Amino acid sequence: MTRHSETRNLPYSARQMYDLVADVASYPDFLPWTSAARVRSVTPMPDGSEVMQADLVISFKVFRERFVSRVVLWPEVLKIDTEYLDGPFKHMNSTWKFADTGAGCEVSFSVDFEFRNRLLQAAGGLFFYEAMQRIVRAFEARAGALHGQAET
Repeated sequence: MTRHSETRNLPYSARQMYDLVADVASYPDFLPWTSAARVRSVTPMPDGSEVMQADLVISFKVFRERFVSRVVLWPEVLKIDTEYLDGPFKHMNSTWKFADTGAGCEVSFSVDFEFRNRLLQAAGGLFFYEAMQRIVRAFEARAGALHGQAET
């Protein structure tokens, strides 16, 4: 199993960052290796959450896979949980949490996964940390493009 987590302090509101991450349909516009995204459904739940079913197509060199995920959006507590449903993984789960601070917000991201294919799992471990950093930086850059760069 491969795991990664990190926390960043960003000069945007927690709501801005939550909305950016929750906008799965826009991922191909800015997220590395994401060639397509489709939101199949969004279902409001009695507990205030929304359950989204979404497909992502990831393309990297000769590797092209479709992932189906169940995304639980928690707009009141600014949290997003993703559970993998179908594709090349044995399992994959991720969580985003957003909290306002005096100077912007704190964004926490964690993911753990395991590929079904042992060769992919071994290869994935080699580039995984760098890939996760690029993905988090892509969200940061997108926030800057949408909400303006903060002054330092």
